[in-house]
Amino acid sequence: MVMVQATLSPAEHAAIAAAVTAAETTTDGEIVTIVARQSDAYHDVALHYAVAAMLAVTALGAIRPGWLTPFDNGWEHEASLAETLFALLIAQTIAFLAVRLLLAWRPLLLALTPAATKARRVRRRALDAFRVGTERRTAGHEGVLLYLSLDEHRAEIVADAAVHAQVAPERWGQAMATLVAAIREGRTADGLIGAVAAIGAVLTQVLPKTLDNPNELPDRVIEL
Repeated sequence: MVMVQATLSPAEHAAIAAAVTAAETTTDGEIVTIVARQSDAYHDVALHYAVAAMLAVTALGAIRPGWLTPFDNGWEHEASLAETLFALLIAQTIAFLAVRLLLAWRPLLLALTPAATKARRVRRRALDAFRVGTERRTAGHEGVLLYLSLDEHRAEIVADAAVHAQVAPERWGQAMATLVAAIREGRTADGLIGAVAAIGAVLTQVLPKTLDNPNELPDRVIEL
């Protein structure tokens, strides 16, 4: 069994949970924090690049068919159509497998994955996590998910119905800016703590604390 090293230390887990607890003391809103190593494997992206390499070989073969049969001198032996097609098939296979193997190295794959694709995948994973663990899990539909995807260096804030109705997406800007700045400096826990505080400040304005509101969602950070 392979043990995966935790992203956050026990002390950082405790500090983030304490920040969530503190933020919720002044609001009926509930904050859930999730940290994921990655939001997608991007196998399809690697496949697209491999197919593109294969098609590039095909195009080169159409433009300069002679490179497929380099030992054909045009006098002693002229490559037949079957031999040329077979050489093309081999070249296509080599190109496909070579690119696919190179992109098995995740840093290269992520570097070559379009930013828009990463943004969509992170958003989709955040929405999935929200639907499973936050949406409609509180009596007043007052949950907010802070989702961080480390490999993509992206985060999402997703709010339940009662919060979404009162908070425009741009109002989460301070929380996102705080988180991103800390992540760039390698301070994941500090970024999460700062973002939680910023989210709590917004929730306090729109959903101030009432006496009979229980703690309905866990304060601990969840690592995926």
